Amino acid sequence: MRTLAQRSAQAAKEIKGLIHTSADKVDAGAQLVDDAGKTMQSIVSQVKRVSDLLGEISAATQQQSSGIGQVGDAVGHLDQITQHNAALVEQSAAASQSLKDQAERLAEAISVFR
Repeated sequence: MRTLAQRSAQAAKEIKGLIHTSADKVDAGAQLVDDAGKTMQSIVSQVKRVSDLLGEISAATQQQSSGIGQVGDAVGHLDQITQHNAALVEQSAAASQSLKDQAERLAEAISVFR
C-alpha cells in the first residue's frame, strides 16, 4: 500500500506540474493573442492613414491637372495675341512704307516750286 500511496503522490505532483505548465502556456498564448490584436489595430490604423494620404495625393493631382490646363489655355491665348501683334507689325510696316512713298512723292511735288 505504501508503494501505491507513493505512486499516487508522485502522479499528483506530475499532474500539478502539467497543470502549471499548461496554465503558463495558456497565459503566454493569451499574451500573444493580445499582442497580435494590438498589431492588427496598428496595421488597420496605418492602412487608413495611407488611404487618407492617397486621397490627398489624388486631390492635389486633380488640382495640378486643372492648373496645367489653365496654363495651357493661357499659353494658347498668348500665342493668339502674339500672332495678332505680328500681323499688326506687318500692317505698320506696310503703312510706314506707304507713308514713305507718299512723303517721297510729296517731296518731288514740292521740288517743282523751288
